[in-house]
Amino acid sequence: MAANLVKAGFDVDGFDPSADSLARAMEAGVNAMDPLDGYATADVVMSSLPGPAQIASVGLADEGVLQTVRPGSTWIDLSTNDLETARRLATHAAENDITLIDAPVSGGPEGAAAGTLSVYVGGPADAVQKHWSIFEAIGSNVDHLGDHGAGYVAKIAQVTLCYTQTITLIEALMLGVKGGVQPAKMLELIQKSAGSSYVADTYGPEIVAGTYDESFSIALAAKDMRLAMEMAASVDADLPFMARVAERYGEAEQRYGSAAPHLLAAQITEIDNQTIFHEEES
Repeated sequence: MAANLVKAGFDVDGFDPSADSLARAMEAGVNAMDPLDGYATADVVMSSLPGPAQIASVGLADEGVLQTVRPGSTWIDLSTNDLETARRLATHAAENDITLIDAPVSGGPEGAAAGTLSVYVGGPADAVQKHWSIFEAIGSNVDHLGDHGAGYVAKIAQVTLCYTQTITLIEALMLGVKGGVQPAKMLELIQKSAGSSYVADTYGPEIVAGTYDESFSIALAAKDMRLAMEMAASVDADLPFMARVAERYGEAEQRYGSAAPHLLAAQITEIDNQTIFHEEES
């Protein structure tokens, strides 16, 4: 995303705790910065963080964004967040004359690289319009959905479908394989059927091959589902199928560790059914 902002003509200073990630950003034209100094000189601060705890820490710490940026500046958060943390941040932002916009994204690493992400924007209309060129630099599908918090809600709601489809794809493959159809052929049939999807096309080959897509961790998947269930409780939504999917990702994280690839959730189904899709267990 930072590289695409540079391509669009923005002057971008950036920081990442990963030295490799920061080095790649600098190769793309991003200026390395010390966050303790960089916040104070920025017109717009953008953050992409793992979850609510990190967002709150970056925003509310003594030397965090809301304590150090200039009044009149804008903070655009691209992360997946919960509504309680969003409200806390909004209160502090208003007290410090800082505009807060939530703009979580979806589309994976490939969408981030190509600048084709979906961007779900929540915030005051005038501020969102003022910064529209920023959103267009990182995404091809940009929607302003309402006041602050609306973007967070939309991101969590839509991403749960990806995880739910992943679990049901695994079970559909298992049903076919247990009935005598080869895994690769079963996946091909699904991809050409009414059940075809991005999940089947992108994650299906990884599941069948036993490679499990190492670009996204099981911890992030489990975190997203936990946020979804917390949000469901906060808005009084009864979502029993989603609750079971959340349990499966939590079980996979506990069994395989937080750093494991997200599609290892498939192995639980394989082990329970004593049927491995690929020749050797990964």
